[in-house]
Amino acid sequence: MKYVIIGGVAAGASAAARLRRLDEKAEIVLLEKGAAISYANCGLPYHVGGVIKDRARLSVMPPEKFAAWFNVDVRTNCEATLIDRVNKMVVARSAAAGNLRFAYDKLLVATGATPVGDAYTDATHPHVAHLWTLSDMDRVVAKLGSATRVIVVGAGFIGLELAENLRQRGLTVTIIQRGQHVLPTMDSEMAQPLAAELRGMGIDIRFGRVVAEFAERPDGVEAVLDDGERLVADLAIVSTGVRPRSELAKAAGLKLGPRGHIVVDDHLRTDDPDIFAAGDVVEVVDPVFGGKAAIALAGPANKQGRIAADNMAGGDSVYRGTLGASVVKVGELTAAGVGWTETRLKAEQRDYKKIYIHPSSGAGYYPGAARLSMKLLFGADGTIYGAQIVGAKGVDKRIDTLAEAMRLKLKAPQLGELELAYAPPYSSAKDPVNFLGFVAENVLAGMSEAVTPDALPPEAQVIDVREPEEHEMGSIPGAVNIRLGDLRARLGELDRTKTYVTCCAVGLRGYLAERILKQNGFTAYNLSGGWATWRLYYPEKEDARDSAAAADAGARRLPTLPDSMSTLDLRQLPCPGPVVKLKATFSGAKDGMAVKLLADATFEGDLKRWCAANACTAASLVRQGGELEAVIVKGAPAAGAPVPQAVAGHSVAIVLFSNDLDKALAAMILANGLAASGVDVGIFFTFWGLSVLRKKTQPAVHKNLLSRLFGWMLPSGAEKLALSKMHMLGFGTAMMKDVMRKQGIMTLPALIKSAKAAGVKFIACDMAMGVMGLTREELIDEVDEVAGVAAFAELAAKSNNTLFI
Repeated sequence: MKYVIIGGVAAGASAAARLRRLDEKAEIVLLEKGAAISYANCGLPYHVGGVIKDRARLSVMPPEKFAAWFNVDVRTNCEATLIDRVNKMVVARSAAAGNLRFAYDKLLVATGATPVGDAYTDATHPHVAHLWTLSDMDRVVAKLGSATRVIVVGAGFIGLELAENLRQRGLTVTIIQRGQHVLPTMDSEMAQPLAAELRGMGIDIRFGRVVAEFAERPDGVEAVLDDGERLVADLAIVSTGVRPRSELAKAAGLKLGPRGHIVVDDHLRTDDPDIFAAGDVVEVVDPVFGGKAAIALAGPANKQGRIAADNMAGGDSVYRGTLGASVVKVGELTAAGVGWTETRLKAEQRDYKKIYIHPSSGAGYYPGAARLSMKLLFGADGTIYGAQIVGAKGVDKRIDTLAEAMRLKLKAPQLGELELAYAPPYSSAKDPVNFLGFVAENVLAGMSEAVTPDALPPEAQVIDVREPEEHEMGSIPGAVNIRLGDLRARLGELDRTKTYVTCCAVGLRGYLAERILKQNGFTAYNLSGGWATWRLYYPEKEDARDSAAAADAGARRLPTLPDSMSTLDLRQLPCPGPVVKLKATFSGAKDGMAVKLLADATFEGDLKRWCAANACTAASLVRQGGELEAVIVKGAPAAGAPVPQAVAGHSVAIVLFSNDLDKALAAMILANGLAASGVDVGIFFTFWGLSVLRKKTQPAVHKNLLSRLFGWMLPSGAEKLALSKMHMLGFGTAMMKDVMRKQGIMTLPALIKSAKAAGVKFIACDMAMGVMGLTREELIDEVDEVAGVAAFAELAAKSNNTLFI
């Protein structure tokens, strides 16, 4: 048998390897237009960002190795130009050998997809690029060498991954998105946290905008938007979707679908019995409603390649369709989806039900659990249409479970019956997927009538059944607060002619309240997912009860705080002063202690990180006029509010080798800042760095001549150190100290005492002390230990980071 495969990445390479395993004697030719086969194009943004440092790691198998392993005639840089169906021949053009002809008994077309907007090429727009192939990636990386500003057009999978990775490289990133939310494979409310995460990373997003044209500039490119705005950047990367590379199939007369995809049956055979197709170039069955779908994902492409190979070799394998299960990392969040979105269901005018839940990724009592936001779409008969999840932990395994449930045609209530692994770090005894099933069962059985923020009955009165402190932190406009524990006693206050919607934090208490009201003769609904769902729909108003409550410049409403609350003024206090002062203020404080804080606006990021590491809550953050005003509360400011957990076990080891004043200052500033943020810090002083620990006045110690000479040459303690540059016979050092004094920066001796008070461990190197002729009596009292390299080895082994200064 002679097999020819056009396309050597996901589907093509998978098919070639499978064919060889099925038939050792077959002739197999693999034609690839590019220079590489079988590479991980999903990893391209992560090499651009430096997460995957070694480019070679993106190559699953080089052409030479693939050819040797599978005895396949691999032709790279060889583009198929014609399929001659009559003579069963493929004509190709090779960069090395010119025009070639390959006869086939069975042919696989796996030409994949190509980015939309191919007109933006390097030839016409040198500063506009795509990211789809390895060569695209190489061009992007080369252009980023001196870049500081990048525009990303499109906020799909590649666009979001690119934006994050470019930002992590320190670049200024702007996303231009045609729609009103990022990640079109999610519904708008589920994508809202992703946009907030991107903005929190410093990424600018322009929604509802398209690029009308690119204008070249000597120093980069100018993107002209449809509203006339002009954005200048060093590079623009277009990621606005893909289209099938089906031109070859079309020229051969193969049947194509409405969007240009090759039409295949469930054996991946085209309308020509000897030609098969797989991967991004084909349309497949939609398992949800039985229509056609075209989904460009690597997982389905690889599976299709394997199944196509089976059938090319005479087998009877069936491809049962693509649900489109997908997952993407955005900052600290993960977003995943499977099946149909609500947007698509609405567009096709299909009836559906939807529910939201917001469970923890692990057991609520286990430290580190993170909230998940989950959305389930299903029919009146329980058929699952689709699901979406956003959260910091455990998203991927839940979406995989839901995808498999959909593949097996389970009904929504059956999700509650699934037996799923349980241990406190990973789940609760009832997994979040089980809870989706329980809620869906209640809805379908009529036990609960769930409503969502976009479909509240217009005449309904919202009853917020959370605790008063929770209600004060933010609630639905016009909601009446009756805590769940008081609801039965206050039923007499309610009007039986009215419709009520119950609301709590995440839906459970609201459901209990709904059941109480219904069984007492009231018309009631439950807000699905409660206040957490409301915040997805209305993020700007999440803490506002009405327009009057939002009058305080958007500040978060607080529980009642004591009038005697002290003020901590950190303005213009140089680093590490702010975190050192914060640590001192809250050290040993009881939960509930609140402090009003004033600081420079640039301190906001450090403040949030400090709170997260020290079990404190920034209950209010208001930036105005370059300054930050905040209320910091030890523990949770209100019942039910999450308390950030301190960083557990994080430690840093520092080796101080230098006795230059500026380097010693840097070491001590870092040590103070890290210690104030709850990090265990140890400093190992060796050789010249021992000078930092010498006493100002040296005691009388008996020494030999060589040791006395070393003592004369070494600086006498922290006050006598010189700058590494611009010392200028002492004038530069004196000037530096004077500037530090005027700006309120702590001196090196003061930093040493501050670090010691914060718990920093000082270790003097025993061996280096012997070489330098120093004794323990000559070192300051802050030294904890004189020890050898084994002590440092123990310190470094327990540390997450080691710094050499």
